[in-house]
Amino acid sequence: MPGMARNSEKKTGPLVSVLIPTFNRSAYLSAALASALRQTYINIEVIVVNDGGRDVSDVVNSFEDRRVIFINRSQNRGKAFSLNEALTRAGGKYVAYLDDDDLYYPRHIETLVDALENQTDCQVAYSDFYKVCCRVSQDGTRQVLSKVLEVSRDFDRFFMLYFNHVLHVCLMHCRDLLEKTGPYNENLNVLIDWDISRRLVFFSDFHHVPEITGEYYSPIGRCDRISVLQRENESEYLRNVLTIRTTRPPKPWSRIKDASIIIDADHLDGQAGRTIGAIWRYTFFPYKLYLPLPCTDSGRLNTDMPNIVLVPVNPLSAQAQRIDAALEACDGEYVGIVQAGFPVKDFWIENSLYALINSSGSRDGFELEGSTDALWAAVFRKADLQYARNGFPGLPLRQSLEAAGIVLRRSSLEEIPFRFDRLLQQAQSATKNGSFTEAARIFEYLADHYQNKLWMKALAAKAFFEAGDYTRADRLTGEVNRQRPTVDTLLLEALLCREKKKFIPAIELLKKAEYILEGNELLWT
Repeated sequence: MPGMARNSEKKTGPLVSVLIPTFNRSAYLSAALASALRQTYINIEVIVVNDGGRDVSDVVNSFEDRRVIFINRSQNRGKAFSLNEALTRAGGKYVAYLDDDDLYYPRHIETLVDALENQTDCQVAYSDFYKVCCRVSQDGTRQVLSKVLEVSRDFDRFFMLYFNHVLHVCLMHCRDLLEKTGPYNENLNVLIDWDISRRLVFFSDFHHVPEITGEYYSPIGRCDRISVLQRENESEYLRNVLTIRTTRPPKPWSRIKDASIIIDADHLDGQAGRTIGAIWRYTFFPYKLYLPLPCTDSGRLNTDMPNIVLVPVNPLSAQAQRIDAALEACDGEYVGIVQAGFPVKDFWIENSLYALINSSGSRDGFELEGSTDALWAAVFRKADLQYARNGFPGLPLRQSLEAAGIVLRRSSLEEIPFRFDRLLQQAQSATKNGSFTEAARIFEYLADHYQNKLWMKALAAKAFFEAGDYTRADRLTGEVNRQRPTVDTLLLEALLCREKKKFIPAIELLKKAEYILEGNELLWT
């Protein structure tokens, strides 16, 4: 803490800007700031922004470190505003984030800088953090109850579009990426971390470093985190989610192709309106919605939904003519055609779109789940759809597709997204129901066939242990602990040693787990 000697080990490299927004957490800020300043990588600047909370000048000034930039604002403007304000002062090649109640371990910055400079072409990298479950007393002190590596997940762009799987505190990115993504959205009051991470994936992959380089705190019972409290208002939470999902950074996008969705309707009626609203609510892949409608109908459209493009057509236009007019306006690489009234729900277009994106067929098209002759819906590559319509303009839409050799089919189970997550949910459900052998086999299958190997092996080892299969549990736990021991895996291996009456190794493993649990990793030597 203040007054401790600075680590004398010199680390040269690009400047890193660490942003710490704070609001009424002076009891924790000192430890968080100390963990940032005591990095083995010393070429950093730490920008602390007091977001109108209690004055923390005494905490910040006590460090007497010229690398600290302090913005002491009296007005509360929110975390997004604070981060944008800090970014105006940030001069680093890279940007990292630290909440005022979390902690970096000493090699956090060094680990991520090394990854970005030497291990990958990605412009974003992230590590793993312990989730620290704690009990908070009335005076604000925290009693640590457990440290759990809850998630250790490799990067999945499609999943990031749907849900945030990278904690902001784990993340470091190139500063100049924000010139492409734009700043933090100050109209959001929750999920602002996901919003910026989601925009980053339009321009870069994320490099996962499976090392534990810090910890974030999770109080047992009532949580005082603003981001958690603000989720309790369901309508406001949904507003934030829809805002994030429909945010489109300026093109060109180097890592994502765009989707155009055409709604086919004779006129604007209640059924078409409900379809439009459902698409807004459930679609998470980046898209624009194209409505080929007569001018009299488009003038009656009353919605706050963004990314709508009105395409004027003759009221007497046939379906193919409406589609042709909309297709001319589309700027996405993929095109979905949906009839008004089509049943829109979770993954309604994404399952088929994901299959199309990963299809090796030169002229594949995918019908959406729920598509019928009466309510037909499908997705195509725009180039294929244009070929069919330009080559056979006199034919109805579906006949032109057949004439152009576009093969329409439905996606198989193996082709849809989130196969890993669906299996993970099955394994977690099996664990909850006490079917530990089934769960262990699924976890082991996931480890062998997907990414996230250490995480899955640790879960498989625990499930095998609960099933009484100590041999498999011992093998998997040993594999994990040789690469990345955690509190959980050390305790499990200790239990297995005790079962084999190897008490001395068990005691050593328990000591290592206790060492981590009590925070001795944070001792500065």
